[in-house]
Amino acid sequence: MEKFGESMDKEALISIIVPVYNEEAAIDIFFAEMRKFLATCSYQYEIICVNDGSSDNTLDILKKYANEDKRIKAVSFSRNFGKERALYAGLKYSSGEAVIPIDVDLQNPPMTIKTFLEKWEEGYDIVYGVRENRENESRLRRFLSKKFYEFYNLISEQKAPYNAADFRLMDRKVVNAVLRIQEKHLFMKGIFNWVGYKSCPVLYNHADRAAGNSKFNFWKLWNLALDGITGSSTLPLKIWTFVGGGISFISFILALLYLIKNLIWGDPVQGFTTLVILILFFGGIQLLALGIFGEYIGRIMLEVKNRPLYIVDEVINIEE
Repeated sequence: MEKFGESMDKEALISIIVPVYNEEAAIDIFFAEMRKFLATCSYQYEIICVNDGSSDNTLDILKKYANEDKRIKAVSFSRNFGKERALYAGLKYSSGEAVIPIDVDLQNPPMTIKTFLEKWEEGYDIVYGVRENRENESRLRRFLSKKFYEFYNLISEQKAPYNAADFRLMDRKVVNAVLRIQEKHLFMKGIFNWVGYKSCPVLYNHADRAAGNSKFNFWKLWNLALDGITGSSTLPLKIWTFVGGGISFISFILALLYLIKNLIWGDPVQGFTTLVILILFFGGIQLLALGIFGEYIGRIMLEVKNRPLYIVDEVINIEE
């Protein structure tokens, strides 16, 4: 059997992208585990850490590692712009023939990269990690995540595999295709699927965080879900055409039935309670529709402003 990495050019460079935000407790543990993998790897490598506006000592720790090893590089934002934009920046600053995003909390095991590279050698352009279990997450979060992906795949042209993570390997041509997309609201899993290319899944054990706490609260996950839905499909807007038409048709039929009832039996319609219920019902429908329209209009406003996705304050070991 071939030695790992032997079938590819050993001079080929792989880029490992690590978004970080207030992760001072996890960085040392991450690099200790990453070095175990790199000791088995025949490829040249660079590790690009993207500091997403951390307020703790994250940047200082990254500088320490970068000073010790020029292959460890850092990009630091002027403020917190969010993980999706940090991931995008990491892709932009990467120069490897294969690019691998990974979380610093070690919920993505670095040794799985070995399998990614083996699949890449077989000719796959994208090798994406699929979480084999999520028992370390709450039952509510697992339930909501499953329902989100069911709805997302129902309305989206390109399907997103359930339990797939940002943890994956992408060939350089895939990364170049992703970087051609200039959307302001990024849902990277959707973008990775949209560009296409030959892909295959790799199962891995989704571990507990090595240190620190997750920075993704319910509100951030909710906004990410909205970005995924509104950025991938216009079906939520189209639905209201059918809702409006259906309600109008039902209203017409009810009005006709009440008219016939009144003309034939002389039975007047009891108005107050029915009227209040109808006002509340249609008022709720209208507000819900306005909320959906507002999400799309807000996206248009932000796209038209054409602000940069992020602002870089400092780069380390990177020539610009």
